[in-house]
Amino acid sequence: MSFKAKRKIIIIGGGAAGLMAAGQAAQKGAEVLVLEKMNAVGRKIFISGKGRCNITNVAPVREFLEHFGPTGKFLRQAFHRYFSEELLTLIHSHGIETVTERGGRVFPVSGQASDVVDALTEWATHHGAKIWTDSPVKEILVDNGRVIGVETAYTTLDADAVIIATGGASYPGTGSTGDGYRLARECGHHIVPIRPALVPLVTAGDAAHKLQGLSLKNVSASVWVDAKKSADAFGEMLFTHFGVSGPIILTLSRGIVDALQAGSEVILSIDLKPALDHQKLDIRLLRDIQSHGKQQFQTLLKELLPKKMISVCIEQNGIAAEKLVNQLSADERKRLRNWLKDFRLKVMDHRSFKQAIVTAGGVDTQEVNPKTMQSRRIEGLYFAGEVLDIDADTGGYNLQAAFSTGWLAGNCAALPPVE
Repeated sequence: MSFKAKRKIIIIGGGAAGLMAAGQAAQKGAEVLVLEKMNAVGRKIFISGKGRCNITNVAPVREFLEHFGPTGKFLRQAFHRYFSEELLTLIHSHGIETVTERGGRVFPVSGQASDVVDALTEWATHHGAKIWTDSPVKEILVDNGRVIGVETAYTTLDADAVIIATGGASYPGTGSTGDGYRLARECGHHIVPIRPALVPLVTAGDAAHKLQGLSLKNVSASVWVDAKKSADAFGEMLFTHFGVSGPIILTLSRGIVDALQAGSEVILSIDLKPALDHQKLDIRLLRDIQSHGKQQFQTLLKELLPKKMISVCIEQNGIAAEKLVNQLSADERKRLRNWLKDFRLKVMDHRSFKQAIVTAGGVDTQEVNPKTMQSRRIEGLYFAGEVLDIDADTGGYNLQAAFSTGWLAGNCAALPPVE
């Protein structure tokens, strides 16, 4: 009986995609080594979901893909092979209970992202995967169009397959500093220009600064690029000392970053009363004016706005704070109504990769086989996770993509090549 040597697989990066790839490849019988440049694996998982780890989302595949935009279709094969149900089965098998919250988001009941990192690490090492920390990779070694190993800062290692799972460029403090893009480029891959995604925005003027710390719920925000509406979102947002953030702002930021880089003018319009159209809001204002006619304008605003917004509203509408409500003109009432439905902020910039949740851009998915995650250019080279040109909204979608592509890359890399 002939003896077949184990496939040697090196995985560069010990994040969500890397650990998943390691566990699956080792489970398939491969000899697996994870090279993590930081002093511990899973650094970015630790901060995901504000430290609670938004593992995945219970949305069906079709809805999932819609959250990824144009490149979403690339993930269809990975999601059909390994999706939220399989992921949660694995997580639960390690004693981690989960809870599904608003918007289909799934979290560990413990609220501890460390539980997920520990479970993935335990699973991978139980099946024989080795993990080396403090081990940055300098170069992927390629000979005659196929991977033969890697060179680290300390040694040269041979391999039958290499999986790049280095993450993107967001939150560089966790180790995601764009190394994977360099390695992929050196292997002949095209990198779609990277830019911050799910990132807070910088606005003009001092309105946001005056409102910093204020969180608005159940508001509608729309984006106007060169005077044309391009997107909108409903939900929660937050004012900061530099501009705006919060769930709906992060969701809208993907298109805004691209528009700003194209040199377009970007205006963010906030509807503070989305439940009321202009006619119904006008009726509401007339009723309030009739009921509180002898009160000052600033007092009327207490019924309409959070306390912090009153001074901004007064300033931007040019109506005296002490003016009696029953002295408001029809034009002033209209001005107030329009402001409540269209509070505008000019977007000047976005924050850096240090504050971006994910990275847009990356390894061109047209150069990667979606059925295997293997490079179409170099035999034995695979990709998984955020290093690819895939990014989605918040809500567990990005982590699931990392887990799914990691599983597929690990599974396929562990299989002997077809002769």
